[in-house]
Amino acid sequence: MASLNKVILIGNLTRDPELRYTQSGMAIAKFGLAVNERFKQGDDWKEKVNFIDIVVWGKQGENCSEYLSKGRQAGIEGRLSYSTWETEDGQKRSKLEVVAEKVIFLGSKSDGERGGERSGGSSYGGGSRGGDEPAGGGGPDYDDVPF
Repeated sequence: MASLNKVILIGNLTRDPELRYTQSGMAIAKFGLAVNERFKQGDDWKEKVNFIDIVVWGKQGENCSEYLSKGRQAGIEGRLSYSTWETEDGQKRSKLEVVAEKVIFLGSKSDGERGGERSGGSSYGGGSRGGDEPAGGGGPDYDDVPF
């Protein structure tokens, strides 16, 4: 049986991208995305905000750090990644995040606190895993991630 792991989101950044580098020199940017969900409950329309953690690897991550900022709208195409770990005091933790394969910068410079030189619809870093993740086929080596 085939599987599919594909996520497409449009939302606003909840914080400036945080750029770090692995020990091997691979860039990794992380930021939060707020995605509004609108639904009808009885006769009223309700709105719920979903807060989603986004991870972007390689040159595309560096571009996100340079051109995106809190409040700026972005389109994300990627896949879900689930990880678990144990804290130093023995508590089990888990996290579900989106690993972005494509980031589209939406809106204008004024939408965020510091927007980039380019606006609406610009896409940086190209498509599906075009060298934006470490080699190894399955994705990043999380032991090498600095945060």
